[in-house]
Amino acid sequence: MNTPKTTAMTTLVSVRELGKTRKNVRLIDCRARLGDLEFGARAFAGGHIPGAVRGDLDHNFAGPPGKSGRHPLPDATQLIEHCRQWGIMDSSQIVVYDDMGGMIAARAWWLLRWLGHAAVVVLDGGLPAWIAAGLPLETTTSTYPLGNFSRRPALTRAIDASELLSKTPTHLLDARAEERFAGVKEPIDHTAGHIPGAICIPAAGNLDASQHFRPPAELKSRFANITADDVACYCGSGVTAAHNVLALRIAGFPEPRLYPGSWSEWIEDPTRPIATR
Repeated sequence: MNTPKTTAMTTLVSVRELGKTRKNVRLIDCRARLGDLEFGARAFAGGHIPGAVRGDLDHNFAGPPGKSGRHPLPDATQLIEHCRQWGIMDSSQIVVYDDMGGMIAARAWWLLRWLGHAAVVVLDGGLPAWIAAGLPLETTTSTYPLGNFSRRPALTRAIDASELLSKTPTHLLDARAEERFAGVKEPIDHTAGHIPGAICIPAAGNLDASQHFRPPAELKSRFANITADDVACYCGSGVTAAHNVLALRIAGFPEPRLYPGSWSEWIEDPTRPIATR
């Protein structure tokens, strides 16, 4: 008798669905805070979803900061090795989560798809939703046999600064808050403003009051003015921009491009134009 294959989940999973789909699932705790490099380790030690491993934003999901921005793409070979150390197989269903509505987890989601792994989802509502459902946490660290995770053709699309300079995409979406986009307030980077031609669609608007993603129809309405496949997303350092990428995919749009260096890379070259309003 042939056993039917389980369909891979590729965007979101609810806490309820996760409870039914724990077989062959590898969970990655992605909690982090900008400006506090030790937050993730402390949070993980204080309690995490049973069986989860810890993925560090700065160590695992980004390269060293510098001219390429605050969170440039990590070395692919190193990230593959991290995935193997976490026990991830090419056949694994990966679930990534945080406690910020997926703002950090979406970066891990994008990177794993960048390496060609389709079966990766963000836990909708993250750890707060898990706790609200009355489900247990653990403080021990799980270890797994070495996985066979390998790189496959990318499922993502990227764009760099030179491409943006030569031709602005039909739709260039800035995921930062309106005040940062407008150059009114810049609490993180040394220069305020935005890339000329961009429109401000803050990633926070992808979530409802309970920090769950809005339904696909609502997200589609949110991006209603997008009329072409030529879409690129950026933010401050390429992290929350992935949240807009995920929201677009949930809404049924084709895969947009991500500018990994984002604003923090753009402003490292003084010849690149800046807009404010």
